Amino acid sequence: MWRATILTIFPEMFPGPLGASLAGKALAKGLWALDTIDIRDHATDKHRTVDDTPAGGGPGMVMKADVLARAIDAAGEERPRLLMSPRGTPLTQRRVADLAAGPGPIIVCGRFEGVDERVIAARRLEEVSLGDFVLSGGEVAALALIDACVRLLPGVMGRQASGAEESFSEGLLEYPQYTRPAVFEGAAIPEILTSGDHAKVAAWRRQEAEKLTRERRPDLWAARSKAAKSALKPKS
Repeated sequence: MWRATILTIFPEMFPGPLGASLAGKALAKGLWALDTIDIRDHATDKHRTVDDTPAGGGPGMVMKADVLARAIDAAGEERPRLLMSPRGTPLTQRRVADLAAGPGPIIVCGRFEGVDERVIAARRLEEVSLGDFVLSGGEVAALALIDACVRLLPGVMGRQASGAEESFSEGLLEYPQYTRPAVFEGAAIPEILTSGDHAKVAAWRRQEAEKLTRERRPDLWAARSKAAKSALKPKS
């Protein structure tokens, strides 16, 4: 069974929104599992201290290597070990799919000014970022990562094909979607979508996806174009 293990100083934040909607129903059905480990349980002093002042001075506090290492070791199994961090590698749909295809990750939720670099190296933590912004801690980012993975697990989505044509599935943003009523505030559903011609509908959706990607994510479009050119080059 796919299992997510969360290391946090706020275990009460889980399952949170993961207990509702698709993820919550799948959790109740036993399609995936969620564990939390309270990092404070692995402190050795009466105050359950998990942080200390940064070496070299500066503002804020840093999560202690020894306490966090004990918490990570308590997770036991050899699974992907992730640290949610704004300096990490940006999370992509491809990485999400890889994680969803595996046994499930161990996710460390950082707090304060960061985590002692030595435990990152010693416990081989893969730093992962949701984007170029800073959150109060890694818990919200962990919730997002888990949700992205869980919806790809077998049996979670009503139609497995639902995930095949979404944004990023082929390096493109998703095409526009419409449903009834046929006319909303004077705007009609594009006629081609009600034509019954599946080939034309597919071509229109592809064209719109490419247009949106060029306009909104030139970085994705450039990467896609580069990959296409590389594929056309003759192999030596």
